[in-house]
Order: sequence, then structure tokens, then C-alpha cells
Amino acid sequence: MKVVKFGGSSMADAGQYRKIRDILLADPERKVVVVSAAGKRSKQDHKITDLLYLCYAHTQYGVDCSGVFEMITSRYREIARDLDLSIDLEPEFAALKAKLDNKSVTQDELASRGEYFSARLMADYLGFKFVDAADWVHFRFDGTVDQESSYEALRNQVDGIGVVIPGFYGQLPDGKIKTFTRGGSDITGALAAAALDADVYENWTDVSGILMADPRIVENPQTIPEVTYDELRELSYSGAQVLHEGTIFPVREKNIPLNIRNTNAPQDPGTMIQERFEGNSDPHRFITGITGKKDFTIIALTKRGMSNEVGVLRKVLTVLERHNISVDYVPNGIDNVSVVMPTESIASSLYTILGEIQKEVEPDSLTVHDQIAVVAAVGRKMAFRPGVSGQIFAALGQAGINIRMINQGPDELNIIFGVDNRDFSDAIRVLYNSFVK
Repeated sequence: MKVVKFGGSSMADAGQYRKIRDILLADPERKVVVVSAAGKRSKQDHKITDLLYLCYAHTQYGVDCSGVFEMITSRYREIARDLDLSIDLEPEFAALKAKLDNKSVTQDELASRGEYFSARLMADYLGFKFVDAADWVHFRFDGTVDQESSYEALRNQVDGIGVVIPGFYGQLPDGKIKTFTRGGSDITGALAAAALDADVYENWTDVSGILMADPRIVENPQTIPEVTYDELRELSYSGAQVLHEGTIFPVREKNIPLNIRNTNAPQDPGTMIQERFEGNSDPHRFITGITGKKDFTIIALTKRGMSNEVGVLRKVLTVLERHNISVDYVPNGIDNVSVVMPTESIASSLYTILGEIQKEVEPDSLTVHDQIAVVAAVGRKMAFRPGVSGQIFAALGQAGINIRMINQGPDELNIIFGVDNRDFSDAIRVLYNSFVK
């Protein structure tokens, strides 16, 4: 059995619904369908979820949201009309508008209705059973999901026939609707796959898998055919916009492969993600993907004899912890250590932090470097390829790109380096052209 999730672009209009039907008919194992709210039909269009949040904001400031609400309901009426569906959502539209008018609807409940109405229409179109996410995704009051209870609840409602589930939300113990963060329909799909011990979790979107580099930087980057969960985690953490972070954990716990596919190009195999792969699909490729982020700050300190002094790094990290600053990387040497963190997180308290480090550590020098970009080359095969770091740094040196920081973990799953913000795009293009293209 396969659990399949379709994103907002796949649910945008009746034409996309027809593509979904064809995808499901092509494989009878695709029995459990999770859907998002309707996304944009064009660049000038609006996502339904954005409009729902806008409606809520209107009501909080006493502004009439009837026009925005009509835009939302008309999208679903149009889809139902174009598909000649028999379902009548008008009573539910009216009930929701009444709750909006008297301010008795919560923001989470209102935002969840995009997925809810999408799933109602899709279930009617396919002739599948509708299973409300509120009936099985059980949140605790602290916002975490009670997986054991949720899994059992879904198994009790899925009996081998096709079902459609709205993504993005569940229910708190007091019966109130709670949503995940934006993009959370991916999590709903992963939870459903884990609950039902699916053979594969297919995540259908508008791209044919995960790209090896940002298409805004590299022209027509290749798709990654296979990636491990560890590599995906590194790519996501280092800046790649792949999946909602919470998507990985439910399916990884059950060792369920995750396949990212393209609704508009269903013939493409997409990217397969799983714990490990046997064999070597491309023996000449040792970099899986290249990604990164801009605007980091490095605090660097030196102190003679640091290697023989216990607790220097702990003191630095304790100062940052007091200010609720999370550190991304900690490159170091014999008598020096640096901490790297997003500039945004430290900007307001930088000078206070420097003063506290100066007082508690008494370094010989304490310097700040900003306007730094972090670039990561990720690949599980790099550990078995001698000289990879040298090749990467040689390519960057030949391109005139100065490396400001280097960091690599012992598992050698990635090589991370810092460059000036102005060199960020060039660094990614140099790596892609040198080792992928």
C-alpha cells in the first residue's frame, strides 16, 4: 500500500484534480490520499490558506472579510462545477461565515478549512471515503503529536478501501482544532504512512524531486535520484527547501521510503529517500547536493595556551545560551575557537555578548566577522573518496573565492565552508559546474 500526499499546486483547480485521478488509477496500491488546500493557479493568484489567514486578521480588526471569504468559497465552487460533483458545501460555507462574523472561530480552525474543503471535494470526485484529520491526528496540549493514539485511531478508520484525508491539522484533547506550521500537510502524510505501515510514502508536488542546487542560482540543476535520510537532514539544515522538517521523522522511524514526485510529470521517477541504498547508482558522483545560506556572523577568539585550559569553549557557549542564541558551527584550532550563528539571532545583543565573553574568558583577541555565507557540499560517498576537500578548495581558489571558515564532521557526510556573502552564488555555481555538470 502507498500513502500519497498532494500539495497545494496539485490541488489548484479541476485540471489538477483530473491529473491526481489519473495518477491514482495508474497504481491501485495508492489507496490513502492526503491533500493540501488549493494553491496558486498562476503567479498572480492567491493560496487559499493565505486568504483564510487574511480573513481571520480582518475579523480581529473589525474589518468586513466578506469579499475575501467569497474568493475562497468561489474557488471550491468552481472546482465542484468543473468536475460536475454532487456534493453540496454551501451549508458548511454558511456555518463557517457565521462563526467568522461572531468571532467564534479560532485562527487554527479557520486556517484548516482549506484542507478540509479540498479533501471533501476530492473524496467525492474519487468515490473514496472521507476521513477527517481531526478524528485521528491527536495533539497533546504542548503541541506535540500523540503518535500511538493517532496511529491506532487511523488504523480503525482505514479498512482497505480508498480514503482521502485533509492535511495540516488535528485535534487537541479539549476538542479544538490545531494546525501544524505552514507546510504541515507533509507531516500528516508521513504520520498516515507510519500509522498504516505503508510500503512507500509518495509526496507529489510541482517539481520532479529534489534538485542538486538552487535553480535560482544554477540553471536547470539535475534531480537527485537517491538520497539517504541523513543526507536529506544535512541538506535541509544547510538551507535547501525540501520538505517540512517534521516530515522525515515518522517515516524514518518505520523505515518507510519517501518518494518525491511531480504531479505535472508523473512519468518522472523523482527522488527516492530512504535509510540506505545498496549498490552505487552513479560511481562517478560523490556530491549528492549543494546548498547554503547567507547572513551569518562569526565570533572568533584566540588565547595562548587555550588547548591546556579546561572550559574555555563551555564559557563561550554558556554566554550565548544566556542570550538564547543557538550556534550552528564551532570551527576551532589549538589556541583559537570560533562560533558561527545567523546574524539575525545575535544582532541585537552582539556587543553585550562580546563584553561577557571578554570578561569570562579573557581572550588575547576577540573579533567579529559578518556578511558571511555558509555553503555545504553534502554526499554520503565523500567519506570514501580521498582528496575531496582538496578538490573543492582548489576549484574555489581557481575561481578567486576566498574561504573564511571550514567545518567538517567526523562522519564526512558534508563539507561546510564560509565565504563572503557576495561570493555565495558564485561558490555554489563553481561547485556544481566542477563536480556535477
